[in-house]
Amino acid sequence: MSLDTVKNAEQTPDAVQPWAELGLKADEYARIKEILGRRPTGAELAMYSVMWSEHCSYKSSKVHLKQFGEKAPANDAMLVGIGENAGVVDVGQGYAVTFKVESHNHPSYIEPYQGAATGIGGIVRDILAMGARPVAVMDPLRFGAADHPDTRRVLPGIVAGIGGYGNCLGLPNIGGEVVFDSCYQGNPLVNALCVGVMKHEDIHLAQASGAGNKVILYGARTGGDGIGGVSVLASETFDATGPAKRPAVQVGDPFQEKLLIECTLEIFAEKLVLGIQDLGGAGLSCATSELASAGSGGMRVELDTVPLRDSSLSPEEILMSESQERMCAIVEPGKVERFLEICEKWDVIATVIGEVTDGERLEIFWHGEQVVDVPPRTVAHDGPVYQRPYARPSWQDALQADAPTAERLQRPVTGEELKAALLAVAGSPNQASKSWITDQYDRYVIGNTVLATPEDSGMVRIDEETNLGVSVATDGNGRYAKLDPYAGAQLALSEAYRNVAAGGAKPLAVSDCLNFGSPEDPDVMWQFAEACRGLADACQILGTPVTGGNVSLYNQTGETAIHPTPVVAVLGVIDDVNRRTPIGFAEEGQHLYLLGDTADELGGSAWSEVAHGHLGGLPPKVDLERERLLAEILIAASRDGMIDAAHDLSDGGLAQALVESCLKGGNGARVIVPAGLDPFVFLFSESAGRAVVAIPRSEELRFNDMCGARGLPATRIGVVDGDVLEIQGEFTVSLAELKDAHTGVIEALLA
Repeated sequence: MSLDTVKNAEQTPDAVQPWAELGLKADEYARIKEILGRRPTGAELAMYSVMWSEHCSYKSSKVHLKQFGEKAPANDAMLVGIGENAGVVDVGQGYAVTFKVESHNHPSYIEPYQGAATGIGGIVRDILAMGARPVAVMDPLRFGAADHPDTRRVLPGIVAGIGGYGNCLGLPNIGGEVVFDSCYQGNPLVNALCVGVMKHEDIHLAQASGAGNKVILYGARTGGDGIGGVSVLASETFDATGPAKRPAVQVGDPFQEKLLIECTLEIFAEKLVLGIQDLGGAGLSCATSELASAGSGGMRVELDTVPLRDSSLSPEEILMSESQERMCAIVEPGKVERFLEICEKWDVIATVIGEVTDGERLEIFWHGEQVVDVPPRTVAHDGPVYQRPYARPSWQDALQADAPTAERLQRPVTGEELKAALLAVAGSPNQASKSWITDQYDRYVIGNTVLATPEDSGMVRIDEETNLGVSVATDGNGRYAKLDPYAGAQLALSEAYRNVAAGGAKPLAVSDCLNFGSPEDPDVMWQFAEACRGLADACQILGTPVTGGNVSLYNQTGETAIHPTPVVAVLGVIDDVNRRTPIGFAEEGQHLYLLGDTADELGGSAWSEVAHGHLGGLPPKVDLERERLLAEILIAASRDGMIDAAHDLSDGGLAQALVESCLKGGNGARVIVPAGLDPFVFLFSESAGRAVVAIPRSEELRFNDMCGARGLPATRIGVVDGDVLEIQGEFTVSLAELKDAHTGVIEALLA
């Protein structure tokens, strides 16, 4: 077949092109022709198809995402916001921290190991591209029913992929989540987060400026794996009955990525690059168009100079390939030689593939023939914008009316019934120990991990002299969001914010991964719009701006969508990691206090799911000012040595928090139900804005005075003591029995 050049496209306006097969709509194809004043070449069509895909262009979500900028709170810590590879915040002492969470959902269903592994690789390169050394990763995960055969297929591979890639990179995996729900059957969610550290002056941006500066592609060779990969695969719904469009999933090589990281950091240290972009979704199509679009000129690329693993690849395939472990840098001519020397030292292939021009076009040539001539911004940033119709679902009112009241759902009353309920919740797949999973991850490599799973948040030291550290937590309860997506998004933020504060760190900023069903369904778009509105409003009140993130749509099989699942990551800073607060009750004699107010709030709760398989009612009420106050108390108490342990209350309520803190610290507790509070509600309510803390006796008066002065309810509920958990007047359960119920659950399900 002859090469489809720009000249040929001008001369054959009626040539039939596979725009629909590449995921474009008829009006989108017409718009491309309008932009170019002719039909696109095959290479141009390939570029537009991947860059205008849902995954890359955010065409269904842009109109709602703009709230994160419009409502962004004033925040002096923000250094780089939405629009770059990742957000960057100032954490003091001249340090900047960058972090971001992204999805690799559909690829991980098709090829669990490689899909998850390359999800880690991609997010690490996003952080690296900002100029930072990656220092930790996290992995919020969602799977179908724990006892479903397909969960046994995908879960081990996904976990092995995350652990295998991250461990080989030498990056600690410090936290995340694992949630099971039948709504994720066929659509597991694999979200990956990375944190990186740099000095302020080391921040790099993705832009190509300065005519004559060279475009250098470096890293792995380009192959046929991942052609159309995540950019197409994550932009449509899996068909429940017929074959889906399933391009090859990317294949990762963590050892190549480790070399790429060290090579890039040395290049940064010698200040050899003016702009840099990693090659992830949409590959070279993305890197070249985004660099040129964000710069001050155009770009010319000689595509036949790209190092290949497969010599048979066409220009279209090279542009669409999502082969991993690749970066693209803009380098002044006088620094090219040194750049190439460093790459050779690290055994990283590097090739000059083009240069920045003083024009306004992205021009790509193949063996001297021009195959691309486009305005780069139309590819990278000016894609379609859809005002998708949305409306409150017809079933929403009935769902909310089905509240888990005592009249509707039988509740435990006797001490034995309460004990059985506690053991059932603690031993359920969602609340049970995830050690079978997290033990496959190296949580302490590098030696700077301070807190890691199963703590409330992950924390790493970033300066070994001053002990400055950063903390990150990710949270998202799809059950809450199904009941009320506005409140559900705010509860996800609140829990992550509370988790960071419980460890002693001050929350600073937010990244999010918004996982939803098909945007072509008005019900789903309403959920998405409400979640965005809720998150933007809550960030404004808490003073934590969204610095960036990811939208993952089309997470459904046929007509069955996942629960709306906004996963929210909160980053915090702590001046001295030695002042951190763990969750474990480690010292006998400590007094236990319940902070916050407890109400009868069981909608979407762990108990209603475990005991009755029920989902209905309203989620817990959101009180953002209370969340802010609770965080201030937890941070101050940690800093001033007033608390020895703290655990936020969320899924499973106080009962679950007591189980986890007793088992983590190796000590039991004697707990009394406050007067006037129903024992069941006391143990299993999931009211937000609460935490349980362990206070040394010597600090009890000072802690009470602080809570009283600031107006935070603080109720003494017991003491750390012995080797049993005793709810006085109700039941006693040994730590051994708790451990038997809480551990080994995941292993047994996968056996």
